Amino acid sequence: MNFGIIGAGNIGGTLTRKLVALGHHVAVANSRDPQTLAPLAAETGATAAWAHQVAHGADVVIVTIPEKDVPHLPDNFLDGAADDVVVIDTGNYYPRERDGRIGEIEAGMTESRWVEEQIGVSVVKVFNGIQSQHLMDLGTPPGTPGRIALPVAGDDPAAKGVVMELVDALGFDPVDAGGLDDSWRQQPGSPVYGHDFDAEGVARALVEATPERTDRWRA
Repeated sequence: MNFGIIGAGNIGGTLTRKLVALGHHVAVANSRDPQTLAPLAAETGATAAWAHQVAHGADVVIVTIPEKDVPHLPDNFLDGAADDVVVIDTGNYYPRERDGRIGEIEAGMTESRWVEEQIGVSVVKVFNGIQSQHLMDLGTPPGTPGRIALPVAGDDPAAKGVVMELVDALGFDPVDAGGLDDSWRQQPGSPVYGHDFDAEGVARALVEATPERTDRWRA
C-alpha cells in the first residue's frame, strides 16, 4: 500500500519506520522543508515530501500533528490521493501543554470530530493513546497471549476495516470503539488512554469511560 504521513514526531516517525519495514511505500512530510527529513528518509527508505505532495498516490493518509496545527494544513493536502483514501487521525488535544483553547472541543465535541471538520474529510481515530516506543517495540503476532490492543473509532465501516487490518499488521489487536462521536472514550484522561491493555481490557476501559473532561485536560 501507499501511505502518506503528515508529521514526523514520535508517532509519525515510528509509523514511518514500521510501515516501511512491512514493505509499504511511505511518503512523509512535516511543516518544514523536506530536507529536514533527510535523516529519517535515509534511515528508512521513505520519501521526504512537502505536506501538499505527501498524499499523491496514497491509499492511506495519516495526520499526526499537534491539534493546534490542524487548521493550518494545506487546503490541497489530499490532492492526488486515491478516491477512497482512508485518513487516520492520531492526535490529542493538550490545551495546557501545547494547543491552547479550542472552543468546540471544550464545549464537548470529540477531538477527532473537530479534526474532521477542519479538514473536510472523514477520519478514523487510532494510535492516540499508545506510547511511541511501545508502538515501535511491543507489537506481537496474532494470537499472542496478552497482545496489546488499540481502540479504533470511525464512522465509515470500510475505512475502519482498513485501519483495523493495519493495526493487526503492526502487531496489535484492533478493538472497534464505535463511531467518531464515541471517540471521547479513548481521549486523554479516559481509562484506556496510555495503558497497554489487551483486547478484553480495552473493551472494558471503553465501557468504563465517562464523557466529562477532567480539569487536567481542559484549558
